[in-house]
Amino acid sequence: MNHIVWDVSPIIFQLGPLKFRWYGMLFGMGFLIGYFIMHWMYAEEGKPEEDVEWFLIYSLIGTTVGARLGHCLFYDPVYYLSNPIKFLKIWEGGLASHGAAIGLFITFYIYSRRRKDQPYLWVLDRLAIVTALSAIFIRLGNLFNSEILGVKTDVPWAFVFKRIDNVPRHPAQLYESLTYLVIFVILLRVYKRKKGRTPHGLIIGLFMMMIFGTRFFIEFIKVRQAAFAKGMTLSMGQWLSIPAVLLGYWLFHIARKAPPIEEQPKKKKPKKKTEGDKPASNYKKKKKRKRKK
Repeated sequence: MNHIVWDVSPIIFQLGPLKFRWYGMLFGMGFLIGYFIMHWMYAEEGKPEEDVEWFLIYSLIGTTVGARLGHCLFYDPVYYLSNPIKFLKIWEGGLASHGAAIGLFITFYIYSRRRKDQPYLWVLDRLAIVTALSAIFIRLGNLFNSEILGVKTDVPWAFVFKRIDNVPRHPAQLYESLTYLVIFVILLRVYKRKKGRTPHGLIIGLFMMMIFGTRFFIEFIKVRQAAFAKGMTLSMGQWLSIPAVLLGYWLFHIARKAPPIEEQPKKKKPKKKTEGDKPASNYKKKKKRKRKK
């Protein structure tokens, strides 16, 4: 049976010691397109446009630091804790989506605390849309790197990753990338229905249920990354996905039960004492009488 032979170099081109990789280009594309989508959402809702630049900075920090620490601590903690300098060698590979999610939750908590007009769940809802978009490109980057491999299979669309071995495998990277594309379209359509009136927590709840729910099932056809998890019933990715799905369901449930945004009670300003108003009104009346005279 003929299979798809994948023998693409992870490097696009090289200038001296500088290597330009497909993964880096696709990673950057995800953030760039996400930046324009965020710019559009902020403009639609009348939020300060300069905050979009800060949104991008917080996204880069949360994703990169969180994903790196997640990979090191979730998938091979013994090795990295005994070789702490390896934490910094991100160019050697190793980023975990669950770690990226935790990193983004932390960085955007700090972001929202500094902006009273952008509540935490409001920020996470918009973040979920661009994160689903970035995930599409990241998994394509994994495909070009010949990593995050699927298990052996005989399906007609199986990939043979020549840089790894001659075994036909499930293209797990493509499965995830296509799934994230569908999820991105769904989340964007949910947002476009009500935009600023979307209940806070609804989109991030949907995101976590769908992203980590599909991740749970796709893990069954992926080669396990964590060596210590090979004898376990579920992979490390699946164990980490379960609480993420449950948290997503809770957020979605709370958001659906909440009243529409336009009906949420607003804080009432304390009324001025009427006693203080009387002298001012009497003064104005006396002034009018003098003018008549």
